[in-house]
Amino acid sequence: MIDHTTLDDLELHKHIRAQKIRLGGNKRLMIFGTLDCRSGKRMKKQNRVFFTSEDEALSEGYRPCGHCMREKYNEWKNGLV
Repeated sequence: MIDHTTLDDLELHKHIRAQKIRLGGNKRLMIFGTLDCRSGKRMKKQNRVFFTSEDEALSEGYRPCGHCMREKYNEWKNGLV
């Protein structure tokens, strides 16, 4: 997990291009989703964290976003994840 406040814009874009960052999350709400999620784009920078994989996010206790990851969210909600 990478905290957004520890990265400047250049570093962030470099990590995204190298695919070291694939998902974003809200550390206050414990939700993760895709980088292009409308809900995720609205969150405050101090609440934003990044993950390299779904497994990493799930192991940290985060749940899938109900907007951009509807199918994964429903699996999580039904206890299948």
